[in-house]
Amino acid sequence: MSQDRPDIFGLLTRIAVAWLNNPRHQLPADEVPTLIEQIHKGLAAVQADVPEVSENPRPTASGHIPAVTVSESLASKDHILSMIDGKPYKSLRLHLAAYGLTPEEYRTRYRLKPTYPMVAENYSAARRQIAIRMGLSEFRKKV
Repeated sequence: MSQDRPDIFGLLTRIAVAWLNNPRHQLPADEVPTLIEQIHKGLAAVQADVPEVSENPRPTASGHIPAVTVSESLASKDHILSMIDGKPYKSLRLHLAAYGLTPEEYRTRYRLKPTYPMVAENYSAARRQIAIRMGLSEFRKKV
């Protein structure tokens, strides 16, 4: 088992104990094994669907080798590390345009989920606050 993957039995125990300790849940003692079995099946299914995160970036199908891993690229809330050159950016859109890529092509090239962000979390929050101060959120409410 990888260091990145949690111990399924440790999670199973914590979930079962938390569920059984909740006063809103009342379960007869003879049904506890069924509960544990259902939790185990659910955790096993989730664990099977989650790919292992490799510390060594592997080449994509098109032969592109990412400069950093996905977890490294999203490690900071202040910037996103580019998979192309490993440099930090607050927003990847202009950087990708310089390489002739759209966000969708970038995600496809490096096997990223469709929800992979193109803007750093803190930068997005700062822009949101500026928009609110400018009254742009009120404009949408009037329409």
